[in-house]
Amino acid sequence: MIRKDELASAAATGNVELVELLLQADEVDVNAVNSFGRTPLQVMMMGSTKVAKLLLDHEANPNVFDNSTGATPLHDAAREGFLETVKMLIQFDADISVKDYRGRRPIDLARETGHLKVASFLESL
Repeated sequence: MIRKDELASAAATGNVELVELLLQADEVDVNAVNSFGRTPLQVMMMGSTKVAKLLLDHEANPNVFDNSTGATPLHDAAREGFLETVKMLIQFDADISVKDYRGRRPIDLARETGHLKVASFLESL
């Protein structure tokens, strides 16, 4: 039996091999929350598109939101400037218009943090 936090921990550290192994074992729920109430997609290393793709290919919910902030993984990726992760999330139907609890969309966070390539990409959609 796989420990509850194992997939989330592997995703958070960007451990592609372990994420893949755990998902192939088919003993984990890709949308299960860890001890901190967050899914593997929410805690994944945002710059790791390989981890993102693995999780999303196994039906991770790209629109899951953080209970304390209302932010989705797309908000996080946009705020941190990870354009390839932003593109990957959108490819898997992440909602670009969703607002966090402070009324900010992913594009707003990209602009606020100076990630103009991400903001430009989001504007083009």
